[in-house]
Amino acid sequence: MASHNGSSVTEFVLLGLTQQPELQLPLFLLSLGIYVVSVLGNLGLTVLIGLNRHLHTPMYYFLFHLSFIDLCYSSVITPRMLMSFLNQNTIPYAECMAQLFFFAFFVIDECYILTSMAYDRYVAIYKPLLYKVIMSHWVCFMMTVGVYAMGFVGAMAHTGCMLRLTFCGSNVINHYMCDIPPLLRLSCSSISINEIVVFVVVGINVTGACLILFITYTLILSNIFCIHSRKGRSKAFQTCSSHIIAVSLFFGASAFMYLKPSPAESLDQDKIYSVFYTIMEPMMNPLIYSLRNKDVHIALKKTLKKRIYT
Repeated sequence: MASHNGSSVTEFVLLGLTQQPELQLPLFLLSLGIYVVSVLGNLGLTVLIGLNRHLHTPMYYFLFHLSFIDLCYSSVITPRMLMSFLNQNTIPYAECMAQLFFFAFFVIDECYILTSMAYDRYVAIYKPLLYKVIMSHWVCFMMTVGVYAMGFVGAMAHTGCMLRLTFCGSNVINHYMCDIPPLLRLSCSSISINEIVVFVVVGINVTGACLILFITYTLILSNIFCIHSRKGRSKAFQTCSSHIIAVSLFFGASAFMYLKPSPAESLDQDKIYSVFYTIMEPMMNPLIYSLRNKDVHIALKKTLKKRIYT
């Protein structure tokens, strides 16, 4: 039975992360552990921020959305990858396109929520006296609406262009998810429009966001170096260090993945690189933002005490 877009392919086969039998079980257990930590960490952080009033500030407002995005992001990718380790490799055409849409949606959201967090830190350090005025509830809300709107537009562009393609040959995807590069290699029709869309959308979202981040942190660092107090400089650096680590992890891996030349023989390497921003990064964010964060530690202690004594 042909699919609605004229393709003869009604389902795809995901090869998964590796085809070596001896690595299947160790990688399954490792991936399952990472996913559990990611879910618990991001879900715990969203609940903690929601329950504690003193964390209802712009910084933690954006961190709440980052954790929510990471929770959804990892849940779109990792469960399907875990199934591939159990030899459940087939994915229906419609489910594959849905995974592609939500993957693109959340990865673009991640770009812009990290950019919004950088702007928040810029205002907090560069204009501390006007911080509450500039980063009002309405401004934070509108920035978040913009984040999700950009994600929706980008995801629709990628998925819409993929739906117009015809798949009539091999249905084997050399990946653990329905990503754009391996899907394009299976198309029987011209992919020139898709390549332009990938270049434009990824260029705007990754390069544009990186440019904003570079300008923002240049201004932040110039202001920090102007602080005469060593204690003041140290405190300012601490407020930015977690975000810099998270940004470096995400943008470094995603930019290398999508903005480099992509020869056919690099598919196996691409899978390894994509692990960093699809699986590792959602796990790392709650750890990065909570381990050295005194406010989160205090909120956690208060929440646990309330639960014990009620």
